Amino acid sequence: MMRKKFSFDDLVEIMKKLRSPDGCPWDREQTHESLVPYLIEETYEVVDAIAKGNWENLKEELGDLLLQVVFHSQIASERGKFTIDDVIDGICGKLIFRHPHVFGDRSDIKTSEDVLEKWEEFKEKEGKKRKSLLDGIPESLPALDYALKLQKRAAKVGFDWKDFEGIKEKLLEEIREIEESYRKEDKRKIEEEVGDLLFMVVNLARKLNVNPEMALRKANKKFVDRFSYIEEKAKEKRESLKEMSLEEMEKLWQEAKQKEQK
Repeated sequence: MMRKKFSFDDLVEIMKKLRSPDGCPWDREQTHESLVPYLIEETYEVVDAIAKGNWENLKEELGDLLLQVVFHSQIASERGKFTIDDVIDGICGKLIFRHPHVFGDRSDIKTSEDVLEKWEEFKEKEGKKRKSLLDGIPESLPALDYALKLQKRAAKVGFDWKDFEGIKEKLLEEIREIEESYRKEDKRKIEEEVGDLLFMVVNLARKLNVNPEMALRKANKKFVDRFSYIEEKAKEKRESLKEMSLEEMEKLWQEAKQKEQK
């Protein structure tokens, strides 16, 4: 079946074949539930490829993610729930309906801010009016993203910190509460207070127009790069990291930091 160039329809047919009685035993055994870990993993691999600016890898990972969409749609089709065509029809209709400034006559929507302001209005017209302002945010999101979306929703009705100073004072208050819980050796309370502190850090990031998830990802990468430098230097000296003092490692850490600034 090898061709010079496959199409989307080819992918759908390949998936049907893999799920057929004459197909692959592993593919036939999969369910929506069993595929969830792969869906999440493929999504993060797309994010990783974007972060690294690796276009070839991004092309491949987007293909893997697309496969998950087709896989789930094929399973649903076999159960008589919906088909991949229904999925495509649904998203096309949604995009057109939610962009009347592009496909309609809503000339009052001109900026990104206008679009975001009217987004809930479009959803309500689709019959998706929420009982709570916080409804519809997936709880399975990474905790930082979930906190950010909760805060943004609440801020729409004015439930928000007025300025940076207010958030800073609250951050200091949360740190003091952690110290108090630590002195009392109350593990349950320590966890609760650390959670409150992290939630406030997300508030701070939001106020400064910083995406906390992306900021932490960059900080993680920075840590990996600097720690790898320490490992590299230890290897050059034929030393074990366990044998190095904290002072020696800190010196190498600062060297790595200076190299980043050049």
